[in-house]
Amino acid sequence: MKCIVGLGNPGREYETTRHNIGFLVLDELAARNGLSFRRSWRVPARIAKGTIGDEPVWLVKPQTYMNRSGAAVGPILRKGKGAVEDLLVVFDDTALEWGRLRVRAQGSAGGHNGVQSVLNTLGDGAFGRIRVGIGLKPDKVSLSDYVLGPFSAAERETLDDVIGRAADAAEMACGEGVARAMNIFN
Repeated sequence: MKCIVGLGNPGREYETTRHNIGFLVLDELAARNGLSFRRSWRVPARIAKGTIGDEPVWLVKPQTYMNRSGAAVGPILRKGKGAVEDLLVVFDDTALEWGRLRVRAQGSAGGHNGVQSVLNTLGDGAFGRIRVGIGLKPDKVSLSDYVLGPFSAAERETLDDVIGRAADAAEMACGEGVARAMNIFN
């Protein structure tokens, strides 16, 4: 079983913010593959179970808020009997220009608190990740205001394309492996 986790924050006020791009990518994956999210009663997450291609998959949107994402990811992997290597995390990255993707097989948190929470919970960084560039924050704007802010008009014009490419990368990583997705999308 593969587990694809999109990082974000629950609640309407966060739905269309840069920090929720992981949730938006998972919504696209669910729509493409006819999957529906349901609230889990055992772990703080919304989960869609099904297949992508021939691969059994769980799409997971933690409902713990970004900085506590690991509190949902650890129990999900244990419940689904998944290995750390079967995990793929999709999240926003201010170190990448808008719309740029970086697929990696493992690594550090790179300053992202949600990924750090997952690393702290799992104790292992050997999981795949798709970093979706949201661009550098403007001067005189705090990081939290930037990532929790809505997409700009220019970003909204290409948002569907960015989400679509990230979903393509996730599907390829799931079906053909992270290394193949890295070769195509980086």
